[in-house]
Amino acid sequence: MPKQPVSIILGIDPGTIVMGYGLIKVEQNNIALLEMGVLKPGKVKDNYKKLQLIYETVSGLIVKYQPTTFAIEAPFFGKNVQSMLKLGRAQGVAIAAAMQHGLEVTEYSPKKVKQSVTGNGNADKEQVMKMLQHILAFKDSPKHYDATDALAVALCHHFQNKTAAPAAEKKLKGWDAFIAQNPARVKKK
Repeated sequence: MPKQPVSIILGIDPGTIVMGYGLIKVEQNNIALLEMGVLKPGKVKDNYKKLQLIYETVSGLIVKYQPTTFAIEAPFFGKNVQSMLKLGRAQGVAIAAAMQHGLEVTEYSPKKVKQSVTGNGNADKEQVMKMLQHILAFKDSPKHYDATDALAVALCHHFQNKTAAPAAEKKLKGWDAFIAQNPARVKKK
């Protein structure tokens, strides 16, 4: 069996007040936490300086960890147009930093991220964090859920690619073909 390449995934939960980031390393289906944390651009008064800080932070993480992929949470649609505009700018700057470093960008809705990590698209932030602690074997609870949200985005990306790739390779036609190629998965009563 050929050795699978090492994959490092950078996940971002964009924001102009608090931006979360999380990095995981996937090697031979072992998933390890590299780093998670938050940037607090909200402390900076100038809106354009906030965007510059986001760009520089994302670029710095990319230079430091050399991720192979970049995943970001898509903005949810809120009622406050001004907040949506700011969030969209933060997301755009993070995406621009990733693309400047040659990374392909994948976007996931908050519901998709929760569904992928917990099995429930309506899970709350604490449920997501508890599942991440279980999967990635870390004990400390971060001060901001933005960090675990970003980590969840990275893990969601891994899960989406893990399940999508084998399906594309096999291209099975019906249950008979599936059973023929997967006899160990058949349970006999």
